Amino acid sequence: MTEASAAAPTIVPVKLGDRSYDIVIGSGLIERAGREIADRTDAMRVAIVSDETVAGLHLERLTHSLNAAGVHVTPIIVAPGEKSKGFATLETVTNAILSARLERGDIVIAFGGGVIGDLAGFAAGIARRGMGFIQMPTSLLAQVDSSVGGKTGINTIHGKNLVGLFYQPQLVLADTDVLDTLSPREFRAGYAEVAKYGLIDRPDFFAWLEKNWRGIFEGGPERTEAIAVSCRSKADVVARDERETGDRALLNLGHTFGHALETATHYDSSRLVHGEAVAIGMVLAHQFSAKMNLASPDDAARVETHLRMVGLPTSIHEIPGDLPPAGRLMEYIAQDKKVARGALTFILTRGIGQSFIAKDVPASAVLSFLQEKQQR
Repeated sequence: MTEASAAAPTIVPVKLGDRSYDIVIGSGLIERAGREIADRTDAMRVAIVSDETVAGLHLERLTHSLNAAGVHVTPIIVAPGEKSKGFATLETVTNAILSARLERGDIVIAFGGGVIGDLAGFAAGIARRGMGFIQMPTSLLAQVDSSVGGKTGINTIHGKNLVGLFYQPQLVLADTDVLDTLSPREFRAGYAEVAKYGLIDRPDFFAWLEKNWRGIFEGGPERTEAIAVSCRSKADVVARDERETGDRALLNLGHTFGHALETATHYDSSRLVHGEAVAIGMVLAHQFSAKMNLASPDDAARVETHLRMVGLPTSIHEIPGDLPPAGRLMEYIAQDKKVARGALTFILTRGIGQSFIAKDVPASAVLSFLQEKQQR
């Protein structure tokens, strides 16, 4: 990344009236975070919620940047992984915020991946009935998806993200340099969410990804371009439907199947991480659409081929360990947030970039499809 590009980050606005904010994408934003936050807010104190892995790599630089801008820092460090996204850790984080005597006008910074963003955002939304909140996503998945749009929450024994609230950040700072510290597996998992935007309603973007994915993985200019396009796509949807009463549900392409698989594996990241579940879920959604004669099997095969080419799992048989039978997976699907009056709602497709919200999907058809997939 050149100095010129570092000095001129890409800014994507999220237009939500008096709750609008910017997504700032570029190199060196950790070092410039203090100045960015001081210029945009009046806060003199922040809590940085992070996990042990991210804190070990990047927290010192972020703290130095904030201190240099006259901002006092309270670090709150939790264990890495999906299992921190629960009631116990939420209590730990909120108690730490209150113990530090942070006030409503102070800021909670989510400094980590999707788990940290969801957890810290939920804590910010409920501590003192709502504090300031800034997202500093450090994974590709968080930079293109979970840090944008205000969804926060935790998991329960009943399923993923079933307890939470909509709470918009005041700012998103996405430092592209930190992506170089991700493991190949975590980067691939984030790429699943990038591909999702092409599959929802941007077929030209999906075709571009098929040709340019190697540049994204290698850290070329294609990486920043892919992040910016993804953020613009999500920002446009959030501006139209902030609280997911309409077409924002399209952003859940692959997630109904994927969340059921995550619940079935007890959120064990050694077996399955979120982006991998989404990848498998998107393939299943396209295959199910083809089975229902809504889309061509060729489109399902194209999706599967691309995701497999980048190294993502595309079949439930690639998940290590045993999975519960299809009937139990259906119980998890029935807990999905898109279920309305007991009727199943899926994001299905009529082809690449032609996703739509399908209501009243027959449970018998989904059960038969899952049983077929488990038998193969």
